[in-house]
Amino acid sequence: MPMHTRRTVLTAGLATAVAATMLTACATAPSPSFIERPPVVFMHGNGDSAALWQTTIWRFESNGWPRDRLFAVDQPMPLARDDDALAQPGRTSAAESAAFLQAEVDKVLKATGASRVVLLGNSRGGNTIRNYVQNGGGAAKVSHVVLGGNPAHGIWNVPGFNERSEFSARSPLLQQLNAPKGPDGNEVTPGVRWLTLRSDSNDKFAQPDGVWIGAPGKPTNIAYDAPALKGATNIVLPRVDHRETSFSPAAFAATWQFLTGEAPKTTAVLPEATVVLDGRLTGLGVSSSDPASGQFTNNLAIVGAQLAVYATDIGTGARIGAPVHRKTIGADGRWGPFAARPGTAYEFEITAPGYATTHIYRSPFPRGSSVVNLRPERIVPADRDAKAIVIFTRPRGYFDAERDTMRFDGQSALPGVPPRGAGVSSSKIKLASDAQRSIAGEFNGERVAGQAWPTAQGHITLLELTY
Repeated sequence: MPMHTRRTVLTAGLATAVAATMLTACATAPSPSFIERPPVVFMHGNGDSAALWQTTIWRFESNGWPRDRLFAVDQPMPLARDDDALAQPGRTSAAESAAFLQAEVDKVLKATGASRVVLLGNSRGGNTIRNYVQNGGGAAKVSHVVLGGNPAHGIWNVPGFNERSEFSARSPLLQQLNAPKGPDGNEVTPGVRWLTLRSDSNDKFAQPDGVWIGAPGKPTNIAYDAPALKGATNIVLPRVDHRETSFSPAAFAATWQFLTGEAPKTTAVLPEATVVLDGRLTGLGVSSSDPASGQFTNNLAIVGAQLAVYATDIGTGARIGAPVHRKTIGADGRWGPFAARPGTAYEFEITAPGYATTHIYRSPFPRGSSVVNLRPERIVPADRDAKAIVIFTRPRGYFDAERDTMRFDGQSALPGVPPRGAGVSSSKIKLASDAQRSIAGEFNGERVAGQAWPTAQGHITLLELTY
């Protein structure tokens, strides 16, 4: 759909994003300031988990939204099917995803006594929300929807190319969701206030070229404004990447303004004196019909896995003493609660059959969180020649060599990260020595230090950014 048919505001920065939301809110009538904060349900994207909403939840809390009114959900099988009409092991159809969300919303309404919820969705989570609201009875239970980086008009629009994927503009799902509604021919379900957040041109899944879907140089027939929807308030956040359309400070500011009619007091994460951490420890599935086809993420607990948490030296990642927390993982997948010390960095060591002993290093936690989800790694055959393997990862965004200031083990050029574009969220270094040593990753002011561990003994290191 051409850009001029959707109401869009280009923001020039955080303050402008907030002001732009005020100007465009009249598109669906001004949003009231909530006296009693309604429950907010956060729906993650394809292959993701509730953990990605951690910093967004912190920002809500830092502005006074009660923690017990914020609900981030884990879809057990978060990956979409290749063909939405055909069953596929370890994956869900669009209808199954919407049914999952319907059940979660009903649980939240029952637990809180609220009459309606606010829904926030990133990427595929936006498809799930739209399907639930339009086809699953959600219009009567939802007041506001915020969609970040939602492929509302598909990731590709190519005749004959995987047209039954829910990410194809030609799919039955998107054709039905985008069908004109009401006298103005809107694409959104009436009775609910809608906000979309998108990048200007830096979203890997809203690109005219197929480089990020394995077809470089071939047109996708998708424009940069594909996430915008007619009838919604549509805001553009300059230079954000696909995930940052939901998880960046600018995305939070626009969301808060849309929900409350006021600018947030802060987009920073304010520290709290008591930091209690928890989350779920989940794994990786392997196709039973074709194990050689690779792994897929899921949000199922690894029952019996062992977790040990160590305080570490913030500069080197070296352990400081014995474990400060241990847990054998049960059916619910929970690894906490764990009372952390403010300002202290931690290593999370996971041991589980079929996985490498995974050492996850994080920078200090400023606030408590119940969505510190953990997942062990496997050593793939191509990496077995390495003496040590270290992965530097950014779950809530991508690495952009033109935009970001980054270093990994002293290198400013991260292995595997292209010189242009924001489409890669992890970088891997294969060390030629198995001597245990410090190794660090830095990204726009956040630094995570860890220790390299020997591959021959089944170890792998993960340096995980928070921001």
